[in-house]
Amino acid sequence: MPWVPIYVGVNYLLHPWLGYISAIGCGILLVLAMLSELVARSGTNAAMQAAVQAHVMAEEAAQSAEVLKSMGMQDNCAKRWSREYEKTLAHQTVTADRSSVISSLTKVVRLVLQSAALGLGAYLAIKGEISAGVIIAASTIMSRALAPVEQAIAHWRGYLSYRKAQERLQRLLQAVDESPERMELPKPKGELVVENLVVLAPQSARPLLSGVSFAVSPGGCVGVIGPTGAGKSCLVRALIGAWPIARGTVRLDRATLDQWPPVQLGRNIGYVPQEVSLMTGTIQDNIARFDDTPDSAAVVEAARRANVHEMILNLPDGYNTLIGPTGVQISGGQRQRIALARALYGNPPLLVLDEPNSNLDGEGEAALMHALQEARKRGSTVILVAHRPSALRVVDYLLYVKDGRQFDFGPRDEVLQKLQQNAAGQARSQGNLAVVKD
Repeated sequence: MPWVPIYVGVNYLLHPWLGYISAIGCGILLVLAMLSELVARSGTNAAMQAAVQAHVMAEEAAQSAEVLKSMGMQDNCAKRWSREYEKTLAHQTVTADRSSVISSLTKVVRLVLQSAALGLGAYLAIKGEISAGVIIAASTIMSRALAPVEQAIAHWRGYLSYRKAQERLQRLLQAVDESPERMELPKPKGELVVENLVVLAPQSARPLLSGVSFAVSPGGCVGVIGPTGAGKSCLVRALIGAWPIARGTVRLDRATLDQWPPVQLGRNIGYVPQEVSLMTGTIQDNIARFDDTPDSAAVVEAARRANVHEMILNLPDGYNTLIGPTGVQISGGQRQRIALARALYGNPPLLVLDEPNSNLDGEGEAALMHALQEARKRGSTVILVAHRPSALRVVDYLLYVKDGRQFDFGPRDEVLQKLQQNAAGQARSQGNLAVVKD
């Protein structure tokens, strides 16, 4: 492409009219290139969006295979996916057809221009302004000048795909907080202080949680309670550094989370999410957090503390049992207990558990409470989000959140007593209102 102006200039030196026709030809092809850009852009975007939607549908169907089969939903979901995929094919077909038309038109224009150059050269040779050899030279040079533009148009769809991929990659990299290298700090003891915390969802300006302040010493346990959608999981994600903090601070041993190197911070946090997910690999890999050199003794210790050691030994290959899409399928309760063992691996000073007993039976919940008590004896600070009242017997303090705000924080019994009094007052008010209406 950089040689195109040189070829046009050489033709101009042979004769100005030959240079003019070369420049006009390049201009026409550039217009066709811009037209190809406009035609391909909208179709490519629409096809990509439809393809992503179809892929999401397929992933959801794979994850919900049992539900689809048990409720006879396979055909409906297959038709729904097929319609979305047909949109992808339709957009791709239209874009390909239009691009092919422009590509064919480009070849026609190039051949017409070369023929015009030969005719103009013959006319100038008859008039004696150029020699016969210049006719062939001018045609060859024009062909070299137009070829890169024609190739660019032919490969425009590929170039457009590259540009879109580059834009997506840039957006992804911009979304990641590029923090500088952090100095490694001493191993934390587990002191956690939260001050006027305001949490935003990623890439959102609307606060999901605000006005949260509390402190807990090493070995303490805070229970987080509140109605569904109150902001409990938002708080959890902010405490582990997964979601951005708009205002306020979260301090671990008096250092804000962004002062800790991410890897060191992760090693000192044990986290059990509400929706447990284990990665493809062995059970040992998952408990050891995929460490290159896992400590086998620490893996077994964490499994014993989570009361999952015997269950693992009953699996086909014990700790080397492969789990995931191509491995052994385990139940939700087993996943939750393995996730608890993963959180306990390495004795982290801070444990953050988001409804860790949601899939556990009575025996599993008793093992969980015992594991939390043992962790507290070792000096670990525990943040426990719970719906079941039975889980609250291990906590010292309660944090009550509602509608994205902190409503109360204090010793467990005091907060529970206030909530019971408020509930009783609301019940009496509703009863009086019913009497008045009657």
